[in-house]
Formats: sequence, structure tokens, C-alpha cells
Amino acid sequence: MGADGYDDAGVFRLNDDTALIQTVDFFTPIVDDPYNFGRIAAANALSDVYAMGGKPILAMNLVGFPIQTMDKSILHDILRGGLDMMNEAGALLVGGHSVEDDELKYGLSVTGTVHPEHVLLNSGARPGDLLLLTKPLGTGILSTALKGELAGVEVEERMTQCMATLNKTCSEAMAGLAHACTDITGFGLLGHLHEMAMGAKTTIQINSATIPLLDQSREFANMGLIPEGGHKNLKFYQKWLRSARPSGDVMELILTDPQTSGGLLIAAPAVNMAQIQTQIQATDYQYECVVIGKVQQGEAGIIQLN
Repeated sequence: MGADGYDDAGVFRLNDDTALIQTVDFFTPIVDDPYNFGRIAAANALSDVYAMGGKPILAMNLVGFPIQTMDKSILHDILRGGLDMMNEAGALLVGGHSVEDDELKYGLSVTGTVHPEHVLLNSGARPGDLLLLTKPLGTGILSTALKGELAGVEVEERMTQCMATLNKTCSEAMAGLAHACTDITGFGLLGHLHEMAMGAKTTIQINSATIPLLDQSREFANMGLIPEGGHKNLKFYQKWLRSARPSGDVMELILTDPQTSGGLLIAAPAVNMAQIQTQIQATDYQYECVVIGKVQQGEAGIIQLN
């Protein structure tokens, strides 16, 4: 699997039992605290491996740092946050590369492994599959509210905890049970639903009332605190959206809110989905994993919003 599809990472078969997963991701700070920025960036990079059904084993840091204007202690805290997340994932940090940059950036390249027969592509969804979302939406909206100084410390803590939560538990729970998976990041839920539907040549039906949201996300969205990326996403993906909601409903913008280190979107048959949910609930995973819709036969790439 390479760059010609809609998938989250590249996959290379080594032999009949092992395939390598390769991914890379980095970005500018989304929170003020350097340590938490490191945790979030690492969780985000690891997520692509989990979305492919794999286990991360190795990682390397990618750093752009303004060494002339920013204290090195900030970089130390960022790297410490990333390393702590690597340790939580059970992966080894084996090196990296840094450059002097006017703008701070951090992320990782990650290598994982998976059995070749157990790779989860987002094109594998089948008509009749249910769709499970493992984290609430709203990180982009809450981040915009924080930048506008309209949200307090509690909102930042809630948002940070969500982004720094690994998708490891949910990935392990779906092993051998799911048909397809992707993680929700910059294209928003609508964009990743479209990719899944297009790859599988199906239509996806979503019940908007079931979609989990971070506290206050809807309130801030109603105030117009939508990141620019959300408006761009809606403009691009709206042609594939068939909505039963009123014209201009704010839910459309919530669905296109760019997420950082979002949850997994898992497609599986109903009987398997019940087993996946049971396995997640048996752990200490803190977010409710909600069935938000289903895959059905129809025009490829279309999202029906009820």
C-alpha cells in the first residue's frame, strides 16, 4: 500500500508473516504547554499505525526549533513529552533529526508491524457494516476558542487529554474483527467518511444525533468559532454531503472541524462491533465509543447525514 490510495500509512510486505507500516507527521504547537505539545504530536503520529491495525515499534523525532529566540528547556520538555508517549505505546525512540527554524515544529516518523493478512485499509468497508467512532469531536473548535481567549483552563485540559490519548486500546480491540479503519485528523469526520466511502465504493449513512462531542464544542461552534480549516473542508466535501438537516446547520461545520490526534473510525459487521465495544469497555479507556452510522450500497463517496 502506497501513496495512491486514501490510507493513513504505507505498508510493505517483508514475508508471509510480517509487513512494515511507515508513517510520518509533524505540526506547529496546538497547546501552550511544551510537554503536552510533545505528547499530542507523538500520539498523533502513532495513530496512523494503529489505524492500519498495526503495532508501533520504532520512532524518530522530527524537530524544527528557533534556537536563537527560544530557550532550549522548551525543546527538552517537548521531547520529554514525546518520549513518554512512546514509552506508553511500547515503542522505541531510536533517533531523529533537527533543524533551526523560525517556527517551532515537532513530530515523528513511526515504523510499525502488522501481519499482512490483518492490514486494515479504509477501503475495506462493506455494505451492512456499522461505524464506530472512538473519540469525541471538537478539538479544532476548542482550540479556536482558546486562541480567542473565550475558553478557560478546564477546556484546555479536556482538549489536551483527548488529543494525548493513544488509540492503542481501540486498535487492539478491533484486531481480527474489523473490515476497515481510519483515524480522524485534518479533514474532519466528513472528509474521512468520504475517503472510506470512496475507497469502498459505497455510501455512508450517519446519524448526527449520536456523534460524540467534547463539552462546549457545540456552544462555541454556534458562536462562529470555527477554524479556517473547517470552512475549507466543508467547501471541498460539501458536494458529497446529502443532509436532512436545515440548510446552514452548524452540525455540518462540526463534522468538518479539523481534528488533531482524533479517534478511530472503525467499520465492522454488527456482531463483531458488539464484541469490539465489549472489549474496549473492559479496559480503562475513558471515552464512550459510539456507533454513529452504517455503510450501505449506493453512489461511491456519498455521505447521508440524518
